[in-house]
Amino acid sequence: MAKKRPQTKGNQGNKGKQPQLKDHEVPVVGAREPCPCGSGRRYKACHGRAAAHAVTELVQRPFDGLPGECDWVALRELVPAATVELTLKDGLPEGVPSVTLATVLPMAWPALRRDDGSVLLGLQNDTSSGDISRDLADTLQRALTTEPGQPVPGRRAPGDGPRLQELIDEKSAFEPVVHPGFEFWVPDAENATPEVAASLERANAAAIPTVKLSGVDAAYWCETPEKNHLRWVMPHPEEQLLDALARLHAAGASSLGEGTRLVGSFRAHGLTVPVWDLPTGMGAADIEQPAAEFASRLTTALAATEPLTPEERRARGGLTNRQVTLS
Repeated sequence: MAKKRPQTKGNQGNKGKQPQLKDHEVPVVGAREPCPCGSGRRYKACHGRAAAHAVTELVQRPFDGLPGECDWVALRELVPAATVELTLKDGLPEGVPSVTLATVLPMAWPALRRDDGSVLLGLQNDTSSGDISRDLADTLQRALTTEPGQPVPGRRAPGDGPRLQELIDEKSAFEPVVHPGFEFWVPDAENATPEVAASLERANAAAIPTVKLSGVDAAYWCETPEKNHLRWVMPHPEEQLLDALARLHAAGASSLGEGTRLVGSFRAHGLTVPVWDLPTGMGAADIEQPAAEFASRLTTALAATEPLTPEERRARGGLTNRQVTLS
């Protein structure tokens, strides 16, 4: 146990002074030990405060600046089973034939280095900080050097580590492939370990049938026992989007056809996700054309600048009251 440093006139006088060392020059010490900068305060109340803040500060839009931000949000929050091939800025290291983002991995592994050296990076995992992008980047970097055939354990990412935006080529395509199940986990399911096989069975049983629409961006149809839904991640500023949806709703133009209804929206990672209820018999193919037509109406409504009418304000209030935040 560290001994308490005796108070002297010298270190009492240093309490109010600004630390003289820069953050990167301060060595790591115990939280309750005196800060090495000479301030006279404990490390956790001095330079340690900035380090803790970097770890815990919530980044509202962690996927901003990545190609396909809306689809990143969808795969994180909405889609059970999907994969995307990632392109790294510096290319693939020797012995790593590919890097694939996956919604979830067996046993909720953060990442997996397959026997052939390829990397699977899990997106739907708990993170240790408020910046999902930094946590995923740390996991990805460790996966690239993990021994083939091994999972990558979770850990707290360094506060000064890179973010995904620094590792992934911002000019690359981001094209999710939605799967009916999780067979993509293992090339040969028959030879999977008992643990992976059991995890695969549980995941497949819980997966909700989901399809990505091809005619509009980041819109996902899903089927549930009660009714079907369309959940559409949109990149527009929230206030502008809610105004536009209210204009359409008040004009009777917010549905996607007979039997459909805009029921509200939720926030996820800084973006707004409108949700429609669909009739049970309406499949993904049936909603393609109505969604494209709605996208055209929405573009017009987003461009409107006149104040909302009383009816539109009531519609907006209804949409706002039915909005929830996932992250």
